[in-house]
Formats: sequence, C-alpha cells, structure tokens
Amino acid sequence: MIVTLDAKRRLTVPAALAPASPGDYFEARFDPEEDAIVFRRLAGREDWLTVLKACPVSMDDVPPRRRERAKRRAL
Repeated sequence: MIVTLDAKRRLTVPAALAPASPGDYFEARFDPEEDAIVFRRLAGREDWLTVLKACPVSMDDVPPRRRERAKRRAL
C-alpha cells in the first residue's frame, strides 16, 4: 500500500492497514539501511513511577538544584 505525504508533512494510514484511534502513541524512526520510516505502537500513557524506575541515572547522581534566584547581570 502506498501512502502520500501531504503539504503539512502528515501521513494518513488507512484503518484497514493498522487499526488505531486518535490519541494512540507511536514511535517513529528512520532506518537508513532500508531507506524506510518505521512506526512502532507504544503503550498508552505510562505511570510516572514506571518511567522513573526505568531511568538509567540514579536520582543520587543528579546534581542538586540551586535554591536561590538568579542574580541580575550589570549591563
């Protein structure tokens, strides 16, 4: 099946090819070897705690934020 990019750079995929509903999440990446755009359906909105647990950097390794406000520079 051939789909065409419109003027606003959108692709419309027929429902018969991939049934989806508005608001579904997809990951899109370009495969240079195949010269193809690959779409992968993602699960619905994830719980923030699940995302935090999957983070490769421990919260102990993140530098602390400054509490004081930024100082104005003299012009």
